[in-house]
Amino acid sequence: MNKKVLIVDDDDDVRTFLLTVLEENNYTPLIAHDGIEGKDMIEKHKPDLVILDVLMPRGSGIQLFRKLKTDDSLKKIPVIMFTGISLKSFLRSQKVLDEFQNGKVPKPDIYLEKPVEPEELIEAIQKKIG
Repeated sequence: MNKKVLIVDDDDDVRTFLLTVLEENNYTPLIAHDGIEGKDMIEKHKPDLVILDVLMPRGSGIQLFRKLKTDDSLKKIPVIMFTGISLKSFLRSQKVLDEFQNGKVPKPDIYLEKPVEPEELIEAIQKKIG
């Protein structure tokens, strides 16, 4: 059975790009338009991997990332942060620090800054889930 990859991104073009790359490489894509929908999809479908944007208008990626990294039933799901924000900015962002209550912010499994070539994305996915 194909591995399930959840895309959580509010941008139609990004979702289309990710969906195409996943389907062409025999992954089963699941799609959520924001962090709130993403949380529901994770609980319902238990994906093998989550590709997560940071900035979304409803249910930020930061909140969902915290949930994924602190919930014992979810923390084994690998996360690829896929965003236009640099990793350094993400890790030092006040929103991120506030979400983790100024504690240590766990580094994402893989952090990709948009734009990304399809080959780089697939390499990252394969590194985490084969």
